Amino acid sequence: MKLLLVEDNHLLVQELQKQLKQAGYVTDVTDKASEADYLISETQYDCVILDIGLPDGNGLDLLGSWRNRGVNTPVIMLTARSQWHEKVEGFNAGADDYLGKPFHAQELLARVQALIHRASGRMNSPTKTLSFGGVTLDESQQTVTVDGVTSELTAMEFRLLKIFLLSPKKLLSKSQLTDKLYQFDDEKESNVVEVYVTHLRKKLGKTAIETRRGQGYIFHGQNL
Repeated sequence: MKLLLVEDNHLLVQELQKQLKQAGYVTDVTDKASEADYLISETQYDCVILDIGLPDGNGLDLLGSWRNRGVNTPVIMLTARSQWHEKVEGFNAGADDYLGKPFHAQELLARVQALIHRASGRMNSPTKTLSFGGVTLDESQQTVTVDGVTSELTAMEFRLLKIFLLSPKKLLSKSQLTDKLYQFDDEKESNVVEVYVTHLRKKLGKTAIETRRGQGYIFHGQNL
């Protein structure tokens, strides 16, 4: 899963980057509204964490612009303000959630997970697990259970399986998957998807992930 963090408090950014990475997220970071606007137009994010006060603009104005352009990515607003009417302004601008500073990183992680699950249509599922087709992913432990057998996942296996479980039975292209596995300016390995699909098949079963040559991959779990 890929996030965009728009925040100009660099100490907070460092701490959140560490926590988000440990939780299995790939996170692009910027402290400028203008750069965030460019990134949202170039990359499909699963959630945006957006500070209201930015050096070159207002986060509420930026969010309003995105919503007017049809960008429906879930957004959590961050602010040092605590007035109720300012929260109302955030929701009216199109925010999905609101978190006042200071906050605990674990609360932010829980809110991000909940929004991503909701956006994928899993509103009633526990936020720490994802299941489909006999495959259950424990997001807190980064393990997968199939036929009663639990296996640990590497960081890249975890990210890739989470993408599949949030979009089961959907054709996902190699470029879509690669974009979600790397940060915006990372050098991307050309065969990373093929390598980790092979790794996952060893843990989930050979037919769990279908390859559509020249098109991409479809996650079936044990339901093929």
